[in-house]
Amino acid sequence: MQWQTNLPLIAILRGIPPKDAIAHVGAIIEAGFDAIEIPLNSPEWEKSIPAILDAYGDKALIGAGTVLKPEQVNQLADMGCKLIVTPNIQPEVIRRAVSFGMTVCPGCATATEAFTALDAGAQSLKIFPSSTFGPTYIKALKAVLPPDIPIFAVGGVTPENLKQWIEAGCTGAGLGSDLYRANQSIERTATQAAAFVKAYREAVE
Repeated sequence: MQWQTNLPLIAILRGIPPKDAIAHVGAIIEAGFDAIEIPLNSPEWEKSIPAILDAYGDKALIGAGTVLKPEQVNQLADMGCKLIVTPNIQPEVIRRAVSFGMTVCPGCATATEAFTALDAGAQSLKIFPSSTFGPTYIKALKAVLPPDIPIFAVGGVTPENLKQWIEAGCTGAGLGSDLYRANQSIERTATQAAAFVKAYREAVE
């Protein structure tokens, strides 16, 4: 099963306010990203997500993170979101998102959770928090998972350590605080986005 974008790095813009969303997403896309999530515990996400979809929906896979309830999936589908990322395994959330034709990347930690997500229709998995488990754990977990399922490391991934996650068998990574922190400058976002793109390309050479 192929990941849906050219660059398998998901930008996680947790805490971004609507007034900053367009500019920061633009900088990230300019660096080469084509998958963006706004977590639903960000301020006024109901404004940020539609604005980003309107501006960049034809350039990137855009959606929401920290999606916990099927009702939220309905709301996001109405906005036109194409990506749903969760921190946990809630089968009904996964099934609902799949029914709308969305790409779903649910968070899991164990083989039981991973297979529960796949049984519900998830097309990819994120191992969260990856920094707690480490690359060796992910490599062991991948041994029992279907080989064609894209696996993303999320939590503690930096440009400096991205390569170790790729070498452990991850397709890519979800990038949070090392890419974007609330209220940081556009310049910082652009610099970090470029560093992650460079690190990924070097890791897969």
